[in-house]
Amino acid sequence: MQNKLAVVGLGLLLSGCQTAPRRAAPPDLIGHVAPDGFPANVRLVTTDLGNFTALAPDFFRGIGVAATGGIVDILALSGGGSGGAYGAGALAGLSRAHRRPQFEMVTGVSAGALLAPFAFLGPDWDDRMQEAFTGKLSANLLRSPTRTILARLLSPRGLPHHNPLFELVDHFVTPKMLAAVAVEASKGRRLIVATTDLDKHETVLWNMGEIAQHGGPTARRLFRDVLIASASVPGVFPPVLIRVTDGKHDYDEMHVDGGVTTSVFTLPLIAGIQSYDLPQLRGAHLYMIVNGQLARAPQTTRFNTIDVLSNSVAAEMTYKTRGAIVENIATAKRLGMTFRMTEIPVDYPQESFIDFDQQHMRALFNYAADCAARGLLWMTPDQSIRRNMTANRAPASASPACPAQAIQP
Repeated sequence: MQNKLAVVGLGLLLSGCQTAPRRAAPPDLIGHVAPDGFPANVRLVTTDLGNFTALAPDFFRGIGVAATGGIVDILALSGGGSGGAYGAGALAGLSRAHRRPQFEMVTGVSAGALLAPFAFLGPDWDDRMQEAFTGKLSANLLRSPTRTILARLLSPRGLPHHNPLFELVDHFVTPKMLAAVAVEASKGRRLIVATTDLDKHETVLWNMGEIAQHGGPTARRLFRDVLIASASVPGVFPPVLIRVTDGKHDYDEMHVDGGVTTSVFTLPLIAGIQSYDLPQLRGAHLYMIVNGQLARAPQTTRFNTIDVLSNSVAAEMTYKTRGAIVENIATAKRLGMTFRMTEIPVDYPQESFIDFDQQHMRALFNYAADCAARGLLWMTPDQSIRRNMTANRAPASASPACPAQAIQP
């Protein structure tokens, strides 16, 4: 693990030395540009009040129409690297217990973005989901930092092709997947993925159902590239250049990991800032899967660059996720939503968010699946806070309790 982290650190250092030829970025923060052949409403900058106000009525009305029993079910999937196996196992366990809602809206960031299409498509895709998060292609991500550095040194463009992340996503984003997403999107359901536009320093939300409904190789390529971008940790994987046009000029936008700017989300940022009223979502059920730990037992950080770097990144992820959860709690209260969440417990023996060891990924998947099947997955935010915000945090255990089980007296 030390060697792998050393390579990650070297990749971060080298990333500042490499440049890739590209077209200029669009000149306006909020402009009428879009990927060639797609409508402008295929994505939204989270601070774009004008577009959000114009799009929100139709966008959320469709979700209400698709709701079974009249109640909207929303699933928000966080980032977390190898912790994505937790979310995959949780969904599989819910399927086995016949307790999995049909989510009218699924949102995803980073590892959560890779999980989101499977969560959106439902139990029929669980076998593919398990393969994606516990199979050999995910295990190949262990060697991604080394290959990234070599690609940057030898390639003039640094495009996201032929690295393990590209190979993983390209394998699972098939025409069959796009066709299935398009069918569900036509019913009013929504699949939304976040990337970070480095040129704008903004979070961009992509309507993946709109992309899928476009159809054909162009749609598959954009669908795939958005997922890759959302999971492309800077310095570990190359950024993704997405070609956009205003009808007269072509530009390149540089997109990276959505987790750079947001770790998990339900609504665009502007909806919270403006307290925008969304009657279609009042009384909805909001579920959040945090693919990581929100607290950890203290461990001595060794005085070297690699340990300081890796623990700094992990701490940043933890606090950013906590902040996002607070924002979602506020949204849920404002709209009268029922909010349930789950996370990897503090006493689960997770080494690192870049631990893609196949055996460890399978163990995390099976743990989450078992907890979900036993009805011990979901907690309220207060229950999560009670467990994580105490001085007596349990050390890692060989037999950790399930999330909901852990908070019982």
